[in-house]
Amino acid sequence: MEQLDTLHLVETPEGIDLQSELAGPVVRALAYLIDILIRSLILTLLSIVLAFAGVAGVGGILIVSFLLEWFYPVWFEVYRNGQTPGKKYMGIAVVNDDLTPITLSSSIIRNLLRFVDFLPFGYLAGLTTMVLTRRFQRLGDLAAGSLVIYRNPTREHSALRDETPQPPPVPLSVEDQIAIIAFTERHQELSAARQEELADILSEITHKRGDKNIRYLRSIGNWLLGVR
Repeated sequence: MEQLDTLHLVETPEGIDLQSELAGPVVRALAYLIDILIRSLILTLLSIVLAFAGVAGVGGILIVSFLLEWFYPVWFEVYRNGQTPGKKYMGIAVVNDDLTPITLSSSIIRNLLRFVDFLPFGYLAGLTTMVLTRRFQRLGDLAAGSLVIYRNPTREHSALRDETPQPPPVPLSVEDQIAIIAFTERHQELSAARQEELADILSEITHKRGDKNIRYLRSIGNWLLGVR
């Protein structure tokens, strides 16, 4: 069995490490229960409204029940930042395994395979797979290439107030600007060794090395973030 780890790391083409904390079975089960309660409430209210519609009312309830079962999670995952109401309440979200937003095709795949995860009863197969995989993926996640992570509140640009902003010494490409901004914003998430390694990639531009290079790149990052 692979060692479990609640941290998922992805390195971008710019050499910046992105990381997210993986959501385990318990919090995912609680989110699912909340969504079941919401769907059940919708069906209950609809049943009351359509109680006097006879056969047509029964047909309407069956159609809505089908849509809620299979497309309720898909709609929220794709159009609401990977979060059904239950997931949003629990602070988790579905994303692709490279931490990009979940796509329509991936969401459909992971949700259609819920019936396999349910086998033989009560999502036993899905729970077993989550426990045995390193990234807490059920069968639907493995097929779709998706993960469930904790969603942190959206952060504003976090400039370093202790670094005096300085313009870059030469015109920078868009890719270099993105890399420097990401380096500045994520300074607290990177170890000192990793910061030095990333900073040295741009040493031909800054003509500096080591800690001086790191501080200089942070100053440029501040300038690119609009600090004056």
